[in-house]
Amino acid sequence: MRGRFITFEGGEGAGKSTQIRRLRERLEKAGLAVTVTREPGGSPGAEVIREVLLSGKAKSLGPRGEAMLFAAARADHVDATIRPALEAGAWVLCDRYADSTRVYQGEAGVDRQMLDLLELAATAGLKPDLTILIDVPAEIGLKRVEARSYNPAGAAPDRFETDTLAVHERRRALFLELADSEPDRIAVVDGTGDAVTVEAAIWQTVEARLGLAGHG
Repeated sequence: MRGRFITFEGGEGAGKSTQIRRLRERLEKAGLAVTVTREPGGSPGAEVIREVLLSGKAKSLGPRGEAMLFAAARADHVDATIRPALEAGAWVLCDRYADSTRVYQGEAGVDRQMLDLLELAATAGLKPDLTILIDVPAEIGLKRVEARSYNPAGAAPDRFETDTLAVHERRRALFLELADSEPDRIAVVDGTGDAVTVEAAIWQTVEARLGLAGHG
């Protein structure tokens, strides 16, 4: 039996990693096999491209060049990690997917037709069963990123986290537009609350949309 494919989207500092970890624990407690992965990355080839993209080394290629690199990473990720896991019956939880390319490279000026073609080439039509959009105001998300960067164990801000507040605000608006255009797939969850509150809202959404009532 094919597994389910859930993607997590949102701006910087939305708390996706924390909520993916919490959802994984709930699903495993319900007796389900779970694979957690991320984009860019998630497979050997894609992880190489991830370093190029997030370090800023690809910025000189421009938005179109970056979009092509994201598509190349996604193609390897889908073929090497996501499809095999789904076919094995696992539930796949992915930190970012094609919606992020639409928002980040779309905001940067890549036209929609090109993004459509790149998405089709990279995914061969593989769409999430459910996308959780964790929505937080851009200013709050950036404060979380800043706080994380001061943590000795935290990662330094990447190429996209260092963009201006105005750019982050436009990305948030684009994510919400996507959610409005595909309400059957994309569920918006308020990410401004504490982690436990956000976790409960996500679990309620997963139960309702993917038939898990009574599993936790």
